[in-house]
Amino acid sequence: MKQYNIAVVGASGAVGEELFRVLEEMDFPVGNLLPLASAKSAGSTIEFKDKVYKIEELTETVFEDRNIDIAFFSAGGSISAHFAQYAVASGAVVIDNTSHFRMDAKIPLVVPEVNPEDISLWRETGIIANPNCSTIQMVQLLKPLHDLYGIKRVDVSTYQAVSGAGKKGMEELVKQMQAFFNFSLDDAEVKAFTHRIALNVIPHIDTPQENGYTKEEMKMVNETNKIMHSSFAVSATCVRVPVLRSHSESITVTFKEGVDVDVAKAREVLANFENVTVQDDMAKNLYPMPLTSTDTDETYVGRIRKDLFANNILHLWGVADQVRVGAATNAVRIALKWIKLEENV
Repeated sequence: MKQYNIAVVGASGAVGEELFRVLEEMDFPVGNLLPLASAKSAGSTIEFKDKVYKIEELTETVFEDRNIDIAFFSAGGSISAHFAQYAVASGAVVIDNTSHFRMDAKIPLVVPEVNPEDISLWRETGIIANPNCSTIQMVQLLKPLHDLYGIKRVDVSTYQAVSGAGKKGMEELVKQMQAFFNFSLDDAEVKAFTHRIALNVIPHIDTPQENGYTKEEMKMVNETNKIMHSSFAVSATCVRVPVLRSHSESITVTFKEGVDVDVAKAREVLANFENVTVQDDMAKNLYPMPLTSTDTDETYVGRIRKDLFANNILHLWGVADQVRVGAATNAVRIALKWIKLEENV
């Protein structure tokens, strides 16, 4: 099988580290590997397939003469905005995990299970955007339901893990819980979030917008319709919760007028959808939880039930590991689809 030279920008970050794990677990056909990060992390090492690689500093010229085929970017929007062009100029396709390119009309925004056909649009700019983590797991559940009934509106509340804020978010929760057990929680440092996250929930993720929503909530609104090539209404409330990994979502789906939801049929199409696992048996206490989704590549769905007052409304609960499904795994799945596309040209 042909091998591909890979660069990972943000190699020392949480998503970068997960990318190496996913690439290895999926036996991705990696030829040469180029881990990149800031000058601060340059010189440190990562291990991949029993080999040790030294992290190099990301510069404007680092991609030159390296024959990189695929460059994964996971180091922040400003980094992608500046450096992605140099990777593209060197001949690489960039798969970007930041928000910088997502709503650019010329750049495909891809969840491979939902809109794989959009990957072919990469040639115009050399870039494919990886959606927001919360959006990815939601559209994986919406797609089969939209195909079944036709969606009119989606209302979602998210319960987002601290790892969504990176390593610093996880470290802050752990330190605050340690402070709680040392009876010193009131003195614990609050830095990664707007308030203390231990024993708390914060209905505030990313910057507030003039319309009363946050930037995170508007990402879900705008990205959903771009990915699904749809125009249905979406409203989101995004909440940070004291969980280390895996985002949870309570989703209410309103279908077109005249639809009479069949829960068994909805459950069936979800169960048959790629990379979705139904866990829906209340009698056996079976439903999705961060405890069981973490470190997996599936999006789990349960608590599937028809609304009590309207026949065209369905409620469900979805959970996925947002570091993997919502970032690293989705990026690698994009790369695998891209390879198939290129090899079939």
